[in-house]
Amino acid sequence: MVDLHLPKGLSMPGFASRERNAAIVPERSVAGRTLVLLIAIMTFLSGVTLGGVVLVQKSALAWSSDVGREVTIQLRPVDDEVMESNLRTAVALAEATPGVANARALTLEENQQLLEPWLGAGVDLGAIDIPRLVVVQLSDPAETDLDKLTSDIATIEGASLDTHAAWRQQLNVMAGTVVASGLLVLALIVAATVLAIIFATRGTMSSNREIVDVLHFVGASNSFIAGEFQGRFLTIGFRGGIVGGVAAIAFFFLVGLAAGSVVPNEASQQLGVLFGRFALGFDGLLGILAVIPVIAAVTAITSRMTVRRFLQKTS
Repeated sequence: MVDLHLPKGLSMPGFASRERNAAIVPERSVAGRTLVLLIAIMTFLSGVTLGGVVLVQKSALAWSSDVGREVTIQLRPVDDEVMESNLRTAVALAEATPGVANARALTLEENQQLLEPWLGAGVDLGAIDIPRLVVVQLSDPAETDLDKLTSDIATIEGASLDTHAAWRQQLNVMAGTVVASGLLVLALIVAATVLAIIFATRGTMSSNREIVDVLHFVGASNSFIAGEFQGRFLTIGFRGGIVGGVAAIAFFFLVGLAAGSVVPNEASQQLGVLFGRFALGFDGLLGILAVIPVIAAVTAITSRMTVRRFLQKTS
């Protein structure tokens, strides 16, 4: 039997008036505990999704910034041309360009290390004429005169300038796709949460139909009953949201800890390149914490609207 307390100031015929608050929805019911667990899971998934989006966005911005501050001069071997002389000329032209911080020609050993992932280690490249590279660091990409640098480099036989614009565009497209996919998943999670709340509210209303009839009999309005459900589901939403939000923050903390200590160094370095150090930062933590009141508000508003529609259909 469900414990029913009448609204404050209301009384039934033949009973003394009681100054007690309403408890239409049982505080500790199986449905309530299940809904708390469901909201906790949905909040956790929302927090993890949002945190993943933040990590990808931060990494993409860092990648784009790093790539945008560097251009590469490639010098191909040409007959009757002295490679070392061309390298010195390319470095001098780059350093003379406004907005360039420094320029450095890679050694033969460094060039060979760049080719190892494709050719394998231990390959003797001494007999092969491989292109040489000059790495140019930009102090301010916006103020660098890349057109002048391109025209100056063109005077060197076999030289060309790579601004990595295509690579940056691919990074931006990839990051935008991941962020859009994450937001879509987040929207689907919220939609699933709303549907679960609707079914839970309808089930609670059906199981407590006699209580609602009694409340109508003693003069309680639909707005009052909907408000009671809203308050109870708001509490449930906050409970589940806090559990899920804390679990999501703990997840990123544990993953970051595992990536730094458990995962092998090579894999850890690759993860660091892709996602940094799994550090959400203040904005990421604030975003996950903001999910908690949002989920609680969605829970309360959805339950109130569902109750009002239910009462309007049955009245």
